[in-house]
Amino acid sequence: MVSLAPHLTEILFAAGAGEQVVGVVNYSDYPPAAKRLPQVGGYHKPDIERIAALRPDLAVIWAEGNPQSLVRALESLCIPYYVANPKRFVDIARALRQLGALTGHAQQSQQAADAFLAKWRALRAQYRQAKPLRVFYQVWNQPLITVNDDHLIGQIITDCGGKNVFGELDALTPRIGVEAVVARAPEVILASGMDAARPEWLDDWKRWKSLPAVRDGHLIHIPPDLIQRHGPRAVEGMALICAALAQARRAIQR
Repeated sequence: MVSLAPHLTEILFAAGAGEQVVGVVNYSDYPPAAKRLPQVGGYHKPDIERIAALRPDLAVIWAEGNPQSLVRALESLCIPYYVANPKRFVDIARALRQLGALTGHAQQSQQAADAFLAKWRALRAQYRQAKPLRVFYQVWNQPLITVNDDHLIGQIITDCGGKNVFGELDALTPRIGVEAVVARAPEVILASGMDAARPEWLDDWKRWKSLPAVRDGHLIHIPPDLIQRHGPRAVEGMALICAALAQARRAIQR
């Protein structure tokens, strides 16, 4: 089969179907075995000729990330496909179970889904009722982008006892202005960037010394692969965010 999004690659491997994956899209770098597989382009523009050359018996596609033309192309080649669009923790668990069942790994995928949900529920039970902190999550700097409460990251902030300062906005990943961030006075600013390195632009907020997050030193980097991919490692990203908010909460209460 071919996986047409990095987070779907992670789900397939976690479900026990890693050895059946014959192709992936760019940036499918986890687990390490995925990096050794043939690539079929980016998720936003997969190369249908490369996909066809691999002769997959199943294509796993991302409803919101892959182009709509991909389905028509797969149908013209008589390649079966599974459509996934996990937006919440329960969706990730469902994809684990369903892909495991489709690929002959029902028991392993059920165990993986159960363990994943158990970790999420334990973190939520531990932190959700904590004293709320105003949190701003920065996806990118130019343009300045954040998330609302419908986004998985917004849900994580809430489950960790935070209040997403832009949670009520309609767009899933709204563009905002610096003035709006300053006006909402976040106590914690979280950011991920593009890779494991802390983005330099996170420290640009230090120019606004009146911001509580700046004043108290709560500018926190979260590795993007753990929080911006809707896959099994999202619960690890949640654990980092919950721990960061708990530490900030203790510091503020001193």
